Amino acid sequence: MHDYDVIVVGGGPGGSTVAGLIAAEGHRVLLVDKDVFPRYQIGESLLPATIHGICAMLGVREEIERAGFVRKGGGTFKWGTSAEPWTFSFAASERMAGPTSYAYQVERSRFDLVLLDGARRLGAEVRQGHRALGTIREGDRITGVRYADDTGRERLATARFVVDASGHGSRLHHDVGGAREYSPHFRNLALFGYFEGGQRMPAPHAGNILCVSFADGWFWYIPLSDTLTSVGAVVKHESATRVQGDPEVAYASLIDDCPLIAELLRDAHRATEPPYDRLRVRKDYSYDRTILWCPGMVLVGDAACFIDPVFSSGVHLATYSALLAARSINTTLAGLVDEGRCFTEFEARYRREFSLFRNFLITFYELDTGEDDYFRQARRLTSHHGAADEAFADLVGGVSSQDFSRRMFGDVLAEGAQLQLRGLLGDAAGDEPPMFPGGLVPTADGRRWRVPDA
Repeated sequence: MHDYDVIVVGGGPGGSTVAGLIAAEGHRVLLVDKDVFPRYQIGESLLPATIHGICAMLGVREEIERAGFVRKGGGTFKWGTSAEPWTFSFAASERMAGPTSYAYQVERSRFDLVLLDGARRLGAEVRQGHRALGTIREGDRITGVRYADDTGRERLATARFVVDASGHGSRLHHDVGGAREYSPHFRNLALFGYFEGGQRMPAPHAGNILCVSFADGWFWYIPLSDTLTSVGAVVKHESATRVQGDPEVAYASLIDDCPLIAELLRDAHRATEPPYDRLRVRKDYSYDRTILWCPGMVLVGDAACFIDPVFSSGVHLATYSALLAARSINTTLAGLVDEGRCFTEFEARYRREFSLFRNFLITFYELDTGEDDYFRQARRLTSHHGAADEAFADLVGGVSSQDFSRRMFGDVLAEGAQLQLRGLLGDAAGDEPPMFPGGLVPTADGRRWRVPDA
């Protein structure tokens, strides 16, 4: 007998999602996190597929709707050769139009706590202030976790599966084998802080994320409330010397070099209340992994892969990969499909979604490109047959899941759109076709895989 069916390391959006969806199936789930929530985290701009799909499956969508987060209808860019800012709207996509054509800008300390409490309500045992130290292995299989409890005492817990959702600083990801492979295209440094009193863009775009390119990189400008704004400079690797030395001096200098951001902050002042009173620096290098799972263990979210944040894809990829992992574990524990086939499906779908963002971003970073070219590139990558701006909205909204490198199915209804439909309609959303030849499809409730009918 194992102590648990599943141990999840990390209580962020990925960890809470996988823990909640597995506990909802009646399995014994332990979730450990080194922090005590609420705790600070970056990654504040969300996509519709997370809110209307996965959060609905977790039973927390209505709570998030009531939380008072800033509503986000799309994104605004001053990028490339465009002299003026241009905007994409989620509502431009017929897949997201109507009740799902928005997301939120969130204070992650509050948002993550909602998801963590949701996982607990679904049956997961949550232990905060418990730090993972390593895994337990028997032969070629991971069978548990070593961790320090909230008194510092080392403990062991065994499980049929371990999920590493502990982020880019994971201590465990090496244990699945393979290695991280860092992208030569996205080797950036991020320097970010918070302001009170920053200006807002004119309605109806006041809640949008604003991304502004400048000579040494780009800025994000994210409204978190009527007065609080998250402002980050993502600096190219070749300009990294600009953030050496005194970070306060560097931050002020970078803002001065970006006239639109400087103007929006003209009457603002730095936030003084924790946790927003600190200026933070993060190595923002994008990476993939050669191996994402091994017998008994799987990686989700930033423990597996990380991509540049310009399209707000971090929480989307974390919760999406967690959903895929939960389906695979639930199906294996139920004895319906063997572990290898389940996690082959997990990996194929996750790598496709990650690659979609990565390959479009490579083009997006070609700063001599204009707005129309970005829209056309989105349509090419997704094999989208509609308008170019609709293809762009599908891509950055998290609802394009086309395997553009192999062109297997042409224009397939996106996985993210299916998640939103299932969140709104439940079983009435209907069956989905397999995404790959010989692949699996989700069950009606979205929590397991099944072999599709012949």
